[in-house]
Amino acid sequence: MDKPAEMFDRDFEWAELTRFAALPGPRATLGVVSGRRRQGKTFLLDAVARASGGFMFTATETTETDALRQFGEALARHRDQPTPFRFTHWDEAVTELMRIADRGGPTIAVIDEFPFLAKASPALPSIIQRALDPAAQHTNTPVRLLLCGSALSFMGGLLAGNAPLRGRAGLELVVPTLDFRLAAEFWEITDPRTALLTHAIVGGTPAYRREFTQGDTPAGPHDFDAWVTRAVLNPARPLFREARYLLAEEPELHDTALYHSVLAAIAAGNAARGGIADYLGRKSTDLAHPLSVLQDVGMITHEADAFRRNRSAYRIAEPLIAFYHAVMRPAWGDLERPGRAPAVWRRAQSTFRSKVVGPHFEQVCREWARWHASPATHGGQVTRIASGTVNDPAAKTSHEVDVAVHGETDSGRETLLAIGEAKWNDVMGKGHLERLQHIRALLTARGTATDVTRLQCYSGTGFTDELRHLAENDPAIQLIDPVRLYRGD
Repeated sequence: MDKPAEMFDRDFEWAELTRFAALPGPRATLGVVSGRRRQGKTFLLDAVARASGGFMFTATETTETDALRQFGEALARHRDQPTPFRFTHWDEAVTELMRIADRGGPTIAVIDEFPFLAKASPALPSIIQRALDPAAQHTNTPVRLLLCGSALSFMGGLLAGNAPLRGRAGLELVVPTLDFRLAAEFWEITDPRTALLTHAIVGGTPAYRREFTQGDTPAGPHDFDAWVTRAVLNPARPLFREARYLLAEEPELHDTALYHSVLAAIAAGNAARGGIADYLGRKSTDLAHPLSVLQDVGMITHEADAFRRNRSAYRIAEPLIAFYHAVMRPAWGDLERPGRAPAVWRRAQSTFRSKVVGPHFEQVCREWARWHASPATHGGQVTRIASGTVNDPAAKTSHEVDVAVHGETDSGRETLLAIGEAKWNDVMGKGHLERLQHIRALLTARGTATDVTRLQCYSGTGFTDELRHLAENDPAIQLIDPVRLYRGD
């Protein structure tokens, strides 16, 4: 099956789905597809179903009786039946579904938005499990059943622990967001700084270019501010309320006011649980559940400190949510009135740079160091990337390391390959390098780093001639600008 020409990237996902669709053998087989909303899962599965002549049913949030009626009508259309199937319960519906590959060869059957069906019919996963049991396979045809959903906590639980479908799936595919390089290519933005600024707002979600902005992209650095006001801060555009809807659409988030407050605290720069609790005026123990739920649904990440095992940091995973809480939410009343967006955006420039672009640039630098930089850049094979805090007892202070690169040397021993500092809006000079040299000395004294641990300066603005001269004469000093982030290694 050839991938549709209009489908951007998704080569790996397409290959896995088409492989699953063509699996030989007479037995029915299960696959699970998940991923955050707006990533193109439905488009991907619909393309596979069409290319293979398979069946696809997209569920809606409704009652069990109505869902069975809709499913019966869709299945009858696929089977060229003159009248709809009338199912009284899901046992009958699943049994009939398992018979659709009776015309020769494996046949794809997709149930999209599966969590909606399972919410109305909690026994449905168990019914599917029973239909896949060896005892029931003699009545099945080679159906390749794909269950798809965006409720990450629910979809993750389908195959976990003691869940009925545990051990039944032959495919477990997560459709990710586009990384920063692919996102720039998808948005057709060639200027690296403009690409990163845009990514700091909309991330790598494909729908935000197609459905939500109708192809409206920043034409370049001169057009970025105008694009923000016309496409993101415009109350007549879908992207304006999207951050609010993302939380409302998650079935696990019942008290949305609390979850919005937690996200606002993180967007304000509070990465530790204690700081989040202080921001909200709550006890730290009160936040264990909301933080866990936000992590389960993919709204935030929880990352361990590179140097201190007892420290960790919470970060917002969806850039649009971070942008909403830092820039839009504080000025929501003004933004809802047409024509106020340009004034709000002018006032928000400092906040945008410090609370949105700065942290996002650091994250992009970590992603580049992990997935795009060559081993020669770091002096070894990378095993993990994180940020961290280094204590400085003599100065009675601590130092933040934005990029800490752990990896293996040629001898196979784990070591700290590099440490880096990221500054979006600063021209980096010798002072930044000396700070990294001091941190390396502290880590070397602790036995964590060595004299060959590399020093990396990441800047969105550029470097002084003095620092460039030092880097030219010392391969241990690495300078990374937006051009290298997007096009180099």
